[in-house]
Amino acid sequence: MTGKALIDTNVLVYAYDHSDPAKQKTAFTLLDNLVNSVSGLISGQILSEFFVTVTRKIPNPLTFEQAEARVVNFCQIWPVLQITEMIVLEAIRGVRAHRFSYWDALIWSTARLNQIGLVFSEDFTHEQSVEGVRFINPFHAEQ
Repeated sequence: MTGKALIDTNVLVYAYDHSDPAKQKTAFTLLDNLVNSVSGLISGQILSEFFVTVTRKIPNPLTFEQAEARVVNFCQIWPVLQITEMIVLEAIRGVRAHRFSYWDALIWSTARLNQIGLVFSEDFTHEQSVEGVRFINPFHAEQ
């Protein structure tokens, strides 16, 4: 794997969601590859969404302490991109121009303005490319 890739929340969550073993295995494999290739990136938004999702929205939620430990680990493993005013404004343009949900537009604009050409997410159309950002759904073959 070459280049940098933004990892969306759902990939991180599936690594800790035992309700779908196939997606969990795929998520772990992808995350291991991104760690080994030193090519993964995350954002403050992704960390926040991860914490909320794994403590409240999965069938067997993590404790706050477990989730916090994962977030700390992610921060040590991958660079964390900040959400700036320009990223927010670009996300708003993404909602208007591409009809993304705001939260998906924030992922897209974070990648676009940080010149990251690849996002791993199940929230976009697999293989879709929007203004230089390509989306890959790592779970596409499983669906």
